[in-house]
Amino acid sequence: QLQLVESGGASVPPGASLRLSCVASGSALSQYNMGWFRQAPGKDREWLSHITWLGESTHYSDSVKDRFTVSRDNAKNTVYLQMNSLQPEDTAGYYCAAKRFGSTFRGAPEYSHWGQGTQVTVSS
Repeated sequence: QLQLVESGGASVPPGASLRLSCVASGSALSQYNMGWFRQAPGKDREWLSHITWLGESTHYSDSVKDRFTVSRDNAKNTVYLQMNSLQPEDTAGYYCAAKRFGSTFRGAPEYSHWGQGTQVTVSS
């Protein structure tokens, strides 16, 4: 059974950068397409990014494109989210998620496995 654990969240000032990691265990990450989501208090879970099995294709929401970059290292069973130019509106819990099949990727119900999340707080 695939298990996902995120790390790398922190409290940072506006303009800072962070890199989140999502480490998989129990199954080879290379079998899964991976997504990143975030959820702020009182808001719906928001899709941010998606990367295909081998990393050959990536997608981003309009809210983070040009600032966030998703990547993966299947040999390390790890997916990353590099976040630059962070702003207070980026404050949220950040989650990685995995899905095996299907061509769509923006909806949370499409993903079968989730990590527990890591908190990112952007404040001066």
